[in-house]
Amino acid sequence: MTRSAALLLALLCGCSSQTAEPSRPVYADKPALSRNSTEYILAIHPLHNPRRLFEVYQPLVELINDMSSGFALKLEASRDYDAFEKKLYSRKFHLALPNPHQTIEAERHGYRIVAKMGDDERFRGIIIVRRDSGIKSISDLDGRALSFPASTAVAATMMPKFFLYQHGLDLRRADVRYVGSQESAIMNVFLGKTVAAGTWPPPWELFVQRRPEVASVLAVRWQTSPLVNNGIVVRDDVPEPHSQAIVQVLLNLHLHERGRAILRKMDLSRFEAADSSTYDPVRKFLARYRRAFDTEQP
Repeated sequence: MTRSAALLLALLCGCSSQTAEPSRPVYADKPALSRNSTEYILAIHPLHNPRRLFEVYQPLVELINDMSSGFALKLEASRDYDAFEKKLYSRKFHLALPNPHQTIEAERHGYRIVAKMGDDERFRGIIIVRRDSGIKSISDLDGRALSFPASTAVAATMMPKFFLYQHGLDLRRADVRYVGSQESAIMNVFLGKTVAAGTWPPPWELFVQRRPEVASVLAVRWQTSPLVNNGIVVRDDVPEPHSQAIVQVLLNLHLHERGRAILRKMDLSRFEAADSSTYDPVRKFLARYRRAFDTEQP
């Protein structure tokens, strides 16, 4: 074989081996949608910081996507209550898990209430103080600084504020501070910036687990009566078969191990069916709250 022929043969072999090399898989952050699929945004109100929220709720999104066809969910977090509410009321979300006040308000913006979190007995406000504060009675809070997550947080802000009002505290004399999150409200007490904080059981119990050295300095001094838990709302242009498929996954979570594992992360026993009338007790509470504080909002 001549040198030229050998060189030509080598080039041909090289081209052949390149062509025959098997293709490698391409990995993406999320599964590709089929051509006929629709993507919906599911949003959770700021129960946790965004990182923790994804840890808790992304497994639910993955389960719904695994058990559904024709659509896929994408989870979206919001940095605070104001950001969540602006997006909810502008109809950015297709589905959402808002607090009870936001659930009712969402109806005015074209959402339907289709389900709710269970365990209503745990949806109550609690008031945290330092153990060494000397605060024993509600009158000890008169004129002092109090921290709450946000003005529209029902269990963590509105219910504790109404409880204090019912027990004689004049909140017009208090330094009421809305600090953006459950943990911030609690930490303000620990750091001595406020003398009491409003929160509710799930974030407080998580705080105790994750920061026991800080929590040991604090104590739950008072708690409110319970109210209806957070709702699930669906935008009115989501097709009914898709809405029902999602609701069925939620209502059946407690019936299988994968679902129960998801619920444990949420510190929840189950989801329940709900509609607009389920939230009548919340409407009554909000009316009393507004009368007490002479305000239209929240």
